[in-house]
Order: sequence, then structure tokens, then C-alpha cells
Amino acid sequence: MSSAGEGLSRPLPEQVRLNVVDLASQVLGTMPAASVPPPLRGIAKFDPRKRAKLGSAPIAAQLENDKKFRELVAESVAAGWPELVASLAEGNVPPAADPVLVAAAAYLTRPPGWEEMIETARADLERSAVAAEGSEREEVVARLREQLATQKSAAKEEADRLREQIRAARAENSDLRRKLHDARERAKGAVRRAEEMEQAAEEARHAATAAGSAGESELRRLRERLADVEKQLEASRRAAREGRSIEDARVRVLLDALQDASAGLRRELALPTTISRPADSVAAVTGERPGVRGVPARALADDDPQLLDQLLALPQVHLIIDGYNVTKTGYGTLTLADQRNRLMTGLGGLVAQTRVEVTVVFDGAELNAPVQVTAPRGVRVLFSAPGEIADDLIRQLVRAEPPGRAMAVVSSDREVAESVRRMGARPVPSGLLLRRLGRA
Repeated sequence: MSSAGEGLSRPLPEQVRLNVVDLASQVLGTMPAASVPPPLRGIAKFDPRKRAKLGSAPIAAQLENDKKFRELVAESVAAGWPELVASLAEGNVPPAADPVLVAAAAYLTRPPGWEEMIETARADLERSAVAAEGSEREEVVARLREQLATQKSAAKEEADRLREQIRAARAENSDLRRKLHDARERAKGAVRRAEEMEQAAEEARHAATAAGSAGESELRRLRERLADVEKQLEASRRAAREGRSIEDARVRVLLDALQDASAGLRRELALPTTISRPADSVAAVTGERPGVRGVPARALADDDPQLLDQLLALPQVHLIIDGYNVTKTGYGTLTLADQRNRLMTGLGGLVAQTRVEVTVVFDGAELNAPVQVTAPRGVRVLFSAPGEIADDLIRQLVRAEPPGRAMAVVSSDREVAESVRRMGARPVPSGLLLRRLGRA
């Protein structure tokens, strides 16, 4: 705005000018296109948010020079703030009114004494600015004092920390000096002991030299004795070889007699041939009918990878496997049928490698329909009968074996492991069998 016009000696305060321009831009957006002043027609097409910002200077100039446009904006102000405009028209400025609104309304409506009203508002704004600046300065001073106090406190803490470090360094230095003194004393003692040992070594060399001649004669005598002993040892070996051939012949004759006697005893006792193994005598079901629901086992861990290999190396060992305990430990996400098939496949390879007797026991309570299990050669598959759990069937298999036979029961069920251990079998965690099958 180039001048105040009509008695206004200075430009409007910036806050008042922005308020006046904003009011005029709002009115400009509501005017018909034909009524818009020609200098402002391009600005009237702007977005309402950009109109006051981009067209500030043209709008202010039009208000200053176009009385009709200014009066149109004044009507909008009178409609929006009727009490304020009425008070200004009477020459009264509301004591609680915003100086910016008072100056903007006075500039647009031009009541009597409007120039003084604008100057009064200008003075109020300047006082407010000075007060705000003073308040801001006080806040800055307060913040600086607070920062200074914080820095003083931090400096004091740092000084205390440095003093503590100095005390610790002094104590450490004193300790190092004491250790250095002790080390020097130990070094002096070591030098004295080294001198004593060197003297003792010199005396030992003299003694060794003196004993050398006697030692040579003793060595010749010992060599002669050694030659005699070697001759006696060779004679003893010849005699042992002759005696061994006679003993081997005797043992072979006794073994042949024992084999013939066992065959004759089998014929005399007329032992049945339909049961080839004790485990074949244990009553169980083959999976052709379902049972009732059972109780899931609890898995236990074991980290001894050599246990199962050592047990499989025993002669005539019987490996009894808690089927579902193994499969649910290793691949429990598969269906029961897929679990059984995968276990059978792995056990087929194990039997082919080790030639051990293997019996797999499944809980018949897990079955809801008849099942078909294709067991590989050398693997016996049993299901517990209705009302019986696989744990009880495993214990029956262990009890059926003769005392002294090597048995290994694969199950991570704590109760099964403890019971079969008391019965003479060696429990093996399921994880070891799974690891052995994976290695095969």
C-alpha cells in the first residue's frame, strides 16, 4: 500500500494490512464476475488460499484507491462484527477488542476519528511487541541460566569423576610399585637358585664322570644277561606255540560236542518251531481294527550319539521301538499313516545294515479305522489291543525275553524308560534313533 490516504500519515501496520487484505480476498471470491474491479479479475480466479497471498499488493492498492470496493468490504465487516462497527461509529473503542480488528474495521468503515483509532492500535501493537520481546528475552535469559547451572553441575560431576580416577590411578600406581618390588625380590631369589642349581649340576657331572667307568662295566654285564633272557624267551615262545595248537584242538572238539548236544537236546525236548522268537508270543493286534484314544507321551532329550551304535553292536540284541513316540518326535506334522511309512522305510535300511531283531509297537488307541502297515523284512509291527496302551505292550515284550538277553527300548517317555530299565532293558531316547536313521 503506497500511502494511508485521507489523513493517514503512515502505512498500516503489517498485521492490520494482512487482515484487511484477507477480508477483501474473501469478499472478492463472493462478488459476481462483472462486479469485480478490472485490476482484480485475474486474482479473483485464484484458489481462496492463494488469493490473499499472491494478490496482496493489488488488493491493498484497490482498497486504497477504489472507494466502492472498500465500502463493499466494509459492509462484510459490519455484517460480521456489528457491535464492533457500531461502537467505532460512535467513536468508542471497546477496551477488550483486538487492536488488529479495531484498526482493520476503522480503516474499512472510516468512522469519525478512524486515523486516531489506527494510530492507537499501532501503539498497542508496538507495546505488545516490546512486551513480547522483553518476555522472550527473559525466557532466553532463564534458559541460559538453566543451561549454565546444568553445565556447572556437569563440570562438577566431571571434576569429581576425574578426582576419583586420579585416586584410583594413584592407588593402582602404588600397587604396581609394590608388585614391581616383589618381582625384583623374586628375580633375585631365582638368580640365587639358578646359581645353586648350576653348582649342583657341575657336581653331578663330576659324579657322573666318576661313575662312567663303573657304568660301562655294568652295561656290558646287563647286555650279557639280556642276551640270555632273549634266548630263554624264544624257547618259551616255541613251547607256547606247541601248547596252543594242542589247546585249540581241544576247544574245537568241545565246541563240536556242545553243538551236537544242543541239537540233540532240542530234539529230545521237542521244542515248538512255530515261535521263533520270544516276542512272537506276546499278544497284540495287527492294526486291522481301531481302539480307543490314548495319552500322548512326554519327550525327553539325550545328547549321547554313541549310545545306540554301541547297543546295536551287541550280539542278538532285540530293539523294541515305541513307534508313535519316535514318529511324533521326528515328523509329527505328517499324518499317522505317513509317519508309519516313513519309520518303516528307515528301519528297513537299519535292519539290512545291522541284522538285529526289531519290534515296532504302535498305540492302537490312535487308530480310528483299520490300517495296513507294510513292514520291511526283519521288522515286527504290533498294535496295542483295545483298552491297552503301547507302553504296556512294550513291557510285555521285555518280560517275554529270557534273562540276560540284550534289549534296547527306544522311547522318550520317562515312565517307560524307568520301568524297562528296572526290567533289565536299556532305554534309548527317540532322538538317537531318528539321528541314526538319518545317518543311514
